[in-house]
Amino acid sequence: MAIDPLHDSSHSSHGRHFYVAVDRIQFKMETLVDLLGVAGRRPWLPIVLCCTSRDELDALCSQLSNLSFVSLSSLYSDLAEADRASILEKFRQSTAKWNQNVNAHPEDCFEPGNIDEKSCMLVVTDACLPFVTSGEASLSARILINYELPTKKETYLRRMSTCLAADGIVINMVVGGEVVTLKGIEESSGLIIAEMPINVSSEQLNPFIVLVYQC
Repeated sequence: MAIDPLHDSSHSSHGRHFYVAVDRIQFKMETLVDLLGVAGRRPWLPIVLCCTSRDELDALCSQLSNLSFVSLSSLYSDLAEADRASILEKFRQSTAKWNQNVNAHPEDCFEPGNIDEKSCMLVVTDACLPFVTSGEASLSARILINYELPTKKETYLRRMSTCLAADGIVINMVVGGEVVTLKGIEESSGLIIAEMPINVSSEQLNPFIVLVYQC
């Protein structure tokens, strides 16, 4: 049996990093929905979606709220502390259920059977990432999607350290000249960031489908 990268814990703490290059910004949301259509159909799969502004967060939540296979929450600056704690606890419960599920059924690749088995996605701005230095635990997501690419290496690494499990997957969505910025982050951080095909919904076994669903 081939190892499923979503289950395997033998990889380095750097995780695995990829980017999807989108020709035009108007195709970015469509590409994200395609990505989630491939990656987001496993029960309780914990996904974090990072952006840089509240406006972008609101737009993402509006566009993604109708995905039937995703349980969607968001963190933003004026969220009440009790609500923030509740959302973080819900996400960590999903992570625990994911870990229990894959340990009990390591060969299963299946879609959610009921409303309680949706994947769990948290949309968050950089200002509202977990405060690890203040004692908040990392989210330990299996997939971290950088919908908006940070311009600084430090922000990229902070997203990793506060959101991603040690064996998780990072997907960067880049438009046009952002590839140059991404390559700068790659070189300065010592990471290897490989390209994914744009057509993630292709019936062919492209690298991303193999990465997420190989059993």
